[in-house]
Amino acid sequence: MRPATTAALLLAHVFLWPARAAHAVEVPIIDSGDTAWVLVSAALVLLMTPGLAFFYGGMVRPKNVLSSLMHSFVAMGVMTVQWVVFGYSLAFSDNNAFIGGTGYLLLNGVANDAPWPGYTIPHSVFMGFQMMFAIITPALVSGAIAERMQFKTWVVFILLWGTLVYDPICHWVWASDGWLFRMGALDFAGGTVVHISSGVSALALTLLLGRRIGYPHTPMKPHNLGMTLLGTGLLWFGWVGFNGGSALAADATAANAFVATHVAASAAAITWSLVEASHRGKASALGFASGAVAGLVGITPACGFVGVGGALAIGVTVALACYGGVMMKHRLGYDDSLDAFGIHGIGGAWGAVATGIFCVAALTPDKAGGLLDAGNVGRVGVQAIGAAATLGYAFVVTLVLGKILDATMGLRVSEEDERHGIDLTAHGETGYDL
Repeated sequence: MRPATTAALLLAHVFLWPARAAHAVEVPIIDSGDTAWVLVSAALVLLMTPGLAFFYGGMVRPKNVLSSLMHSFVAMGVMTVQWVVFGYSLAFSDNNAFIGGTGYLLLNGVANDAPWPGYTIPHSVFMGFQMMFAIITPALVSGAIAERMQFKTWVVFILLWGTLVYDPICHWVWASDGWLFRMGALDFAGGTVVHISSGVSALALTLLLGRRIGYPHTPMKPHNLGMTLLGTGLLWFGWVGFNGGSALAADATAANAFVATHVAASAAAITWSLVEASHRGKASALGFASGAVAGLVGITPACGFVGVGGALAIGVTVALACYGGVMMKHRLGYDDSLDAFGIHGIGGAWGAVATGIFCVAALTPDKAGGLLDAGNVGRVGVQAIGAAATLGYAFVVTLVLGKILDATMGLRVSEEDERHGIDLTAHGETGYDL
């Protein structure tokens, strides 16, 4: 049995993650079904990081495939340790509106009972589920720096970036004392926390690193689109846990998030292919994969708050926005190698704003609805503030962090190493031995 709460309290505590205001409710009882669902969802989200590695790895040249894969895999190790030592505490323990405190250092106090009133899963399960988000978010940044950043600097970067960028933004949006949470910003599964933060940080690193040697005149075609499509499938599959698991219960909200996620991804993939066929004459496999991921990014903040109509609209519009974002890099001349900003930055920002446009009163915690459902212009404004604050903060902190690392460790590999390929020069191995 779950604790007896009002519908509003249940939504506020379960569907918007950590809400810890004091209420007179009975002691939470762990629900085995909810716990099983969130455990499975955590495993699905963990699988997304290898999926991302394949997605990115197939798009680089063969001399850099291992390097690209390692950008994601190393995050699984580094960010896991960071999260359990102090990252989770900075993100979710009580402190102030901008950053958590020391309450959960080394997972102190993270036990097998429910973390807060209204929750029906163990605290340890919630922590583990959130850990998977902390792992994949810095890995997303690597799409912009592929084929030219030093591996040792990348390892230090993700550790510092997770601490200085991800953890504070996570606290803003998902902790009950976070300033965006208190403002009423909606982010069901990480459009702001994960995609805007990583996407705009990718742009900052891109500008610091500069273009790859030969870009844009030398052809730099993907070396294995089959690998990229495999990665797309793994990401799409894992996103069911990413979004559906964010309900933190095996219930109708999880089902709604699952359906909305799949519908948006499908609509975006089709839209991207149609636009590409009209623009370039052919619909490519890479375009379909890019569209699907764009749809998954765009629906992430909204999936628990919109119906099927909203999911279709977000899928179509985010594909158009991200297609334009990818085209923009060619016009402006920056080298976002694998379109991390074009898809995650732009898609995340549009998804955050679109949540305010398409959310419906029946699914939002305050029953206020959004622009189209209830004429609620203020909701769009709050979403825009959250997106803008995240864009500005993540960009500036990443830029400063990148400059410091460049001055102390060096960001970019040597010209000779870049020409030979980073697989051999950084890892002493090659992706293929034919």
